[in-house]
Amino acid sequence: MNIDLETLSETELASMIANAQRALKEKQHGKRREVIAKIKELAASIGCTVDIHEGDKPAAPKRGGKVAAKYRNPHNPEQTWTGRGMKPRWLQALLSQGRDISEFHI
Repeated sequence: MNIDLETLSETELASMIANAQRALKEKQHGKRREVIAKIKELAASIGCTVDIHEGDKPAAPKRGGKVAAKYRNPHNPEQTWTGRGMKPRWLQALLSQGRDISEFHI
């Protein structure tokens, strides 16, 4: 197939490109299905199952962000602790004096 691209109009070229991209996607999708089927077949032959996740799917939204403080230093209100991770030194010192952690709960 030998097409003289110089003689085609912009519309014809755009259409040709769109058709070529669509054909390429279909071939890639077909190849992907074949490979996945082969992987599952090989896994089944040894008594295993596989769960294949497509890379095109969007990832789950990440959780996170700031966690609200649960404890506050009575001597310095700017010092707080969320209750996660290691206890801060100011809280460790107060607890070692025999005080209860519930006293510092916000």
